[in-house]
Amino acid sequence: MKVVLGVTGCIAAYKAIEVMRGLQKGGASVRVILTRSAQKFVAPLTFEALSGENVLTDMFPSRPDVDFPHIRIVQNAQLLAVVPATANILGKFAHGIADDLLSTAYLSCAAPVLLAPAMNVEMWNNQAVRENVEILRRRGHHIVEPEAGTLACGMEGEGRLADVGAIVSRILELVKCDGELAGLRVLVTAGPTVEDIDPVRFLSNRSSGKMGYAVATAARLRGAAVVLVSGPTALPAPPGIEVVRVQSASEMKEAVLRFYPSADIVVKAAAVSDYRPVSSAARKMKRGPENLTLDLTPNDDILALLGSRKSSQVLIGFAAETGDIVDNAREKLIRKKLDLIVANDVSKRVFGEDSATVHIISPSGEDEILREQSKLAIANRILDIAQGLVAARGSARATP
Repeated sequence: MKVVLGVTGCIAAYKAIEVMRGLQKGGASVRVILTRSAQKFVAPLTFEALSGENVLTDMFPSRPDVDFPHIRIVQNAQLLAVVPATANILGKFAHGIADDLLSTAYLSCAAPVLLAPAMNVEMWNNQAVRENVEILRRRGHHIVEPEAGTLACGMEGEGRLADVGAIVSRILELVKCDGELAGLRVLVTAGPTVEDIDPVRFLSNRSSGKMGYAVATAARLRGAAVVLVSGPTALPAPPGIEVVRVQSASEMKEAVLRFYPSADIVVKAAAVSDYRPVSSAARKMKRGPENLTLDLTPNDDILALLGSRKSSQVLIGFAAETGDIVDNAREKLIRKKLDLIVANDVSKRVFGEDSATVHIISPSGEDEILREQSKLAIANRILDIAQGLVAARGSARATP
């Protein structure tokens, strides 16, 4: 499955590295074209080291064995993806201007084209850019719209490159790759749970669900059949994934136990409430001058329950700690019969962030630290290890 990835010059160019890695995890072969402006932000060597392929940058290479690079690179390609796509490249593509390798390769490409624009909000809203986008859309090209948010220039609005996972998912959907987890079933939990006090108030926690959603997305991109059991979050459902929405810990337990027996890999990233009110008031509790005492009872420990019922599943848990992170996580791993545990320090600002520092701890006592990695990168590392464990168990079962 061959994808040609064009990278143009803007601050989001570094995210093209994650896009390339996501495509590789999904089973695609990736060749990269860097424009001259893109090389101001990312170096060809970075892509070459990670892809194992030469990166093309020049319309007229000095190597005599590379003839007609604008034609050769797109031959047999299933898709040309440009991530990020600047206003400049959109204009070139729309009007057939071919003054560098990428724009010339575009004119030589018979495959579908996907564009993920990224630019300043005023540029994105400029009439010329909007008209160019519409020309390309009418031409049948796939546009992954930019997101709204804080831009590199400090302004707010649309123009930020779309989520890497969404871009990778769309590309793999178009080229229909079968990734390295094809044939495996992955069960993921994410987000908080909610325990009602009355019709207005509830107990919950600060979990955003981003880590669990990243794991589910990464597993799907790698070809797995994924079920995501999600507590209440503001996140959209990842494409191609069966999402089961729950509220309380008991609802999450019921959903998880339903899918657990058939799962190959289980990643429990949800922050499940440890306690719930003994009873929930049917009507809103009125404010009064006296102190209010809540009577709480423990919820079932879903992760420990899964550990006690484990057969061939690879079971991975998370530990949100505020002190003695590694020791507490290792004790939890052993006590709950986990194959892996991912721990982080929640005394720092981590909830709702797009990156984190985590410890990945195995039963052998190894502690791998990922420092300030994107949650998608962390998810892929977790799945790398899980895939190895699945393969090892399959080999062990096959040995007479």
